[in-house]
Amino acid sequence: MSDSTQVLGCSELVMTFQQGRADVSVLKGLNLSVAAGETVGILGSSGAGKSTLLHLLGGLDQPTSGDVTIGGQNLRGLGQRALGRLRNEKLGFIYQFHHLLPEFTALENVAMPLLLGDASAAEARERAAELLQRVGLGQRLPHKPGQLSGGERQRAAVARALVTRPACVLADEPTGNLDEENAHQVYDLMLELNRELGTSLVIVTHDRKLAQKLDRQLVLAGGTLS
Repeated sequence: MSDSTQVLGCSELVMTFQQGRADVSVLKGLNLSVAAGETVGILGSSGAGKSTLLHLLGGLDQPTSGDVTIGGQNLRGLGQRALGRLRNEKLGFIYQFHHLLPEFTALENVAMPLLLGDASAAEARERAAELLQRVGLGQRLPHKPGQLSGGERQRAAVARALVTRPACVLADEPTGNLDEENAHQVYDLMLELNRELGTSLVIVTHDRKLAQKLDRQLVLAGGTLS
């Protein structure tokens, strides 16, 4: 880990859903602090609330109570525009399904987060091409997602998440749809880029073997992390 500066954190995070007439508590006063450059694995059984936690940490949902901070900025009270800008500048997201836009090329998909910021079209294309080269897709820039293999699509998704050089990447089962060989390749690639760029990683995974490659492994059970 590069230093002890917190890039992402939450305190006393509570998330309750209404199921019929009953309230179901998924997260119960959960606390987490992620340091700059740190890699954290979150394990837990299906339905434990791992994806819910990632959505809250990424500002995609609002907690019932508690606070989330990104780069020292508390998300509470932020308007949608300010929240969107903060997410685009500070966070990257990788999901089990790549979520690449099918009508755009690999280059266009990876350049998109930069275009949503302040980058010029030329700069966005240059940085996207550089990172696609870095993840082994230098020959695939003009190809659309339908022309890429599953492993290639997920590597493009990794490049898209990292192209803005975010403080932290949130990954939800990022290798869940891949065979074991491709899963290990994508995982090792994420860790290599983590070391090179200093970007923190918070990864939800069922794979304990992969999680053991990370700095910390936490288990979500009973609404809290341990």
